[in-house]
Amino acid sequence: MALVVQKYGGTSMGTIERIRNVARRVAKTYDAGNDLVVVVSAMAGETNKLVALANEICEFPDSREFDVLVASGEQVSIALLAMCLKSMGYKAKSYHGWQVPIVTDNVYSKARIIEISDKKMRGDLNDGAIVVVAGFQGMEGEGSITTLGRGGSDTSAVALAAALKADVCEIYTDVDGVYTTDPNICADARKIDKISYEEMLELASLGAKVLQIRSVEFAKKFNVDIHVRSSFNDNPGTMVTKEDKDMESVLVSGIAHDRNEAKIAVMHVPDKPGIAAKILSALSDANISVDMIVQNVSESGLTDFTFTVTKADFKKALALIRETAKVINARDVAADENISKVSIVGVGMRSHAGVATKMFETLAREGINIQMISTSEIKISVVIDAKYTELAVRVLHEAFGMSAKDVFAE
Repeated sequence: MALVVQKYGGTSMGTIERIRNVARRVAKTYDAGNDLVVVVSAMAGETNKLVALANEICEFPDSREFDVLVASGEQVSIALLAMCLKSMGYKAKSYHGWQVPIVTDNVYSKARIIEISDKKMRGDLNDGAIVVVAGFQGMEGEGSITTLGRGGSDTSAVALAAALKADVCEIYTDVDGVYTTDPNICADARKIDKISYEEMLELASLGAKVLQIRSVEFAKKFNVDIHVRSSFNDNPGTMVTKEDKDMESVLVSGIAHDRNEAKIAVMHVPDKPGIAAKILSALSDANISVDMIVQNVSESGLTDFTFTVTKADFKKALALIRETAKVINARDVAADENISKVSIVGVGMRSHAGVATKMFETLAREGINIQMISTSEIKISVVIDAKYTELAVRVLHEAFGMSAKDVFAE
């Protein structure tokens, strides 16, 4: 007998028939002798509808009430799945995040989990019940509903698996694993059997949509094995786990792209200590995360300071930076939403030279100009013109021999 946490996303829960399919899959796992906690998202499209309603009622919805609204989508899902399981003859009990409780900080829409009580869930599991928990949500210390940000159900699932010391956390989605890149761009993209937490963390942060970044952070911190699988077939998926020595033999494990970024450049700012902090402090105070940062070489005591933010934060960030630019006597602020970030990731980079050279030469041959560069021990990211995104992904995928046919040829 194992303790299994399963998570089903919005696509898997998208219709009544798909919910029945999830129930059958859950029942199969339970019948195999496992204790089972199931985390579900809202039905596909429901959260978007709720967000649209909030934006229709007012331009800047109150953050607390916004979370109360958007958390309601998961309430429907947990009730329907629990009803379905009970109609099939199984014990099942549904919980909102606040009923578990999953306790978070009070940063609405981007809340971070502080602690989870396993007492109620343990009692239900000991009683032979299947526990169904709403993903994406929790409560802050005063009891108000909070949400964890888009994709937060992954984080809920892994955090619950950590709290329960589950044997595995299975993330069911509409794809059957993690691929070397987006199969919609490269038809010959290859499914990865096993990938390290570090690699998955980079891919998730760089735009890969399979797992939410904070879920991987939890998994790495608490050593939770994640099995990414499809809810529409029984094929083995991708295991996200601790790094082993075999992983370093692969130079590049995956290529990610992210069109959800925008670039802001503060032009001709004084090149002296404290200026960068002044530019970014307004953003951090507004809970706006900055991704890539580049500062040019100083000329005549002046420099350009360029950074990227998500498109969701772009308008607010631009308004704040324009005010900051006046304070620090910058000459101008330039902005560009027509960019994308393309990244290569692999733990093998630690022990192989020439990876950056190969990446830059490959892009140069296609006439793709690099606007910004960011690196870590196991990743290289570049910002390019958005219109070249798919071309860049395809040529890099080919250059690093990542397709299924390349592996077969070896």
